[in-house]
Amino acid sequence: MRLAAIRGHLAGLVMAAPVLPQALSEAIGTLRGELVRHGTGDVLLLAAFLVLGLAAHRFYRRIARAAPAWVAALPLVSVRQRVQAVGVRLAHGCGMAMAFALGCLAAFLVLPWPPLLRKVAVGYLSAVVILWLALAIGRCLFSPDEGRLRVLPMTDAAAAFWQHRLLLFVAWFAFGWITIRLLDTLGMPLEARHLCAYLLGLGLLGIAIEAIWRRPAGVAASTTRFAMPQEQRRRVVSWLLSAYAVGLWLLWVIGALPLFWLMVVLVGLPAAIALAQRAAGHLLRPARPAGDETPAEAEATAGVEAAGVGATCVARGLRAALIIGAALLLAWGWQIDLVALAASDSLGTRLLRGALNAVVIVLAADFLWHVMKALIDAGLAASLDTAHPESREARRQARLRTLLPILRNVLFIVLVVMALLMALAALSIDIGPLVAGAGAGVVGVAVGFGAQTLVKDVISGMFYLLDDAFRVGEYIQSGSYKGTVESFSLRSVMLRHHRGPLYTVPFGELGAVQNMSRDWVIDKFTVGVTYDSDLVKARKLIKQIGAELAADPELAPHIIDTLKMQGVETFSECGIQIRIKMMTKPGEQFVIRRKAYAMIREAFNANGIAFALPTVTVAGGDAGAAAGAQKALEAARQPEGA
Repeated sequence: MRLAAIRGHLAGLVMAAPVLPQALSEAIGTLRGELVRHGTGDVLLLAAFLVLGLAAHRFYRRIARAAPAWVAALPLVSVRQRVQAVGVRLAHGCGMAMAFALGCLAAFLVLPWPPLLRKVAVGYLSAVVILWLALAIGRCLFSPDEGRLRVLPMTDAAAAFWQHRLLLFVAWFAFGWITIRLLDTLGMPLEARHLCAYLLGLGLLGIAIEAIWRRPAGVAASTTRFAMPQEQRRRVVSWLLSAYAVGLWLLWVIGALPLFWLMVVLVGLPAAIALAQRAAGHLLRPARPAGDETPAEAEATAGVEAAGVGATCVARGLRAALIIGAALLLAWGWQIDLVALAASDSLGTRLLRGALNAVVIVLAADFLWHVMKALIDAGLAASLDTAHPESREARRQARLRTLLPILRNVLFIVLVVMALLMALAALSIDIGPLVAGAGAGVVGVAVGFGAQTLVKDVISGMFYLLDDAFRVGEYIQSGSYKGTVESFSLRSVMLRHHRGPLYTVPFGELGAVQNMSRDWVIDKFTVGVTYDSDLVKARKLIKQIGAELAADPELAPHIIDTLKMQGVETFSECGIQIRIKMMTKPGEQFVIRRKAYAMIREAFNANGIAFALPTVTVAGGDAGAAAGAQKALEAARQPEGA
């Protein structure tokens, strides 16, 4: 049926081609006869029409002249200022178009108009307003005269190029579309109107191909030995885009409109999403400390998504809106009545309606996930800024760095499960038995036979986190596992050993945890001196060393209670063991102890205090006994039978 309709459409075009000049002549004659019938009155009506429109436009410019000056005075440092500037410029441009349109419409209210002339005037007024709105939007997107107000990041030359091509395309399309509609009013046959539309479409095709081949080059991408050179890649892309444009025109001409709109969406939707994300990223980019970035730098960095919840909301919201708009465009192009679809209850309509609802659910879940992820990432970034490592705020931020990644993983799983179940429900799949069967059957069997350890790990992890047993960045030890906590999952903790290995320890295997990074640590060590040493002098020297350590600008912030001698620990075979004690911040005792050892050695040597060393005493007898023992040893070493 579709092929037959296409063949009939092409046959009608072939038959309309010979009579097209006559049809145009008759339409022009109809319009000329209408003008002759009313004489000079039509000219006066058109003059009043334009005068009232231009007067309203000039009046609006006068009362709104402060808006451009206010925008020019904005420094555009913050995101809010950039958004305000773009909003004011867009509202100002649209306001001028609306003022002209309202002034022209006033002419219809106060003056009598012939029906045909009214249709002509209203049609071309609509085309002018569309062109004016395109100019306002183009000035906001490209802003060729002032780069700092540009929404789409590009150079000045590229901005001027694309704004001119956009206005030319919109003007050709708007006036051509109005002309074709007026030809219907003037009585031109349908096939002749189609032929005129396709000929005007050649103009749009020419504008598109000229823009494709003469488009300014973007930021040059780095090439490798196996990559296609930049100029060759540009040529290939130009040929592909030109073939795509010609293919669209041919699909339009032969009447394959469902395929035409499908091709428009397949190529146009990804391009529109990419442009929307680039614009959102550029408009909501963080402020630079020193001056504005150049257009080339902005274009080079525009692919990076701007940080912040606002940028994520705008980017994902635009993405969802574009996808929904593309779906509505396909429904219109394929002549799908959405109202009738919602009221119908056949199998096909139910499946199609369910698919559309599922798409909306997935888009909503995607938007919600990225917003929550941006909020959590912002909280993680804020938790990295600590004024004082030992303050209460620093401990709170360390706890946030521990809990927020786990919360992010849990939210992702919950959103995926909820979106999947809602999408299945939208497709008319009864999820009640599925949920009940999964909960009572599969999940029950898995928990009963194979998931005890997993459940134990997850629950143990929850209690560890509720007890605030450890945080990210702290050094802990549990049994044979010890190291710095790097990250968490739902069932395990990552410990980085001080020599490099990374342990993945399930929470259920941790048991009792020694946290070596909380509050303070007491370090005790012993030093051996000889029995004849002056212990009083040793105590004074150690006290002096403790005072010097406490005065050291590098070590003092880490010392809570400085070095002191506690007394004699024990008597050993080689000397007296004295105990030394200090209190430091966790992890800093090793550096301070090494420094203390060096200072104690120098101080004891300078003050005549000797360190205890292991000694061996050999007791001797008479020479005869020694000689006999030597001979017995030699005899024992001789081999048997010698």
